[in-house]
Amino acid sequence: MPKKRVRLKSTNGTEGMLKVIWGFVAWITGMLVSLAVGFGMVSGSLRVPLIPEIVTTTAGWVVVILTILGAALALIDKIAK
Repeated sequence: MPKKRVRLKSTNGTEGMLKVIWGFVAWITGMLVSLAVGFGMVSGSLRVPLIPEIVTTTAGWVVVILTILGAALALIDKIAK
């Protein structure tokens, strides 16, 4: 007996727009949190116990640079589509 295929409805209209807005809000929130943590580690106001300050500062710069690079690549990807 052949299996029955289930067809999913596509999200159009308001549902699709809410999904886009929610995705954008989540992306912005993630960017801001990443930058806040990264700059906090760089400035020394956010410390990790038992980890040397140079390691924390370096990790903070890595977070900041990768966050900015990720945002730039995401924007380029959106523009290119």
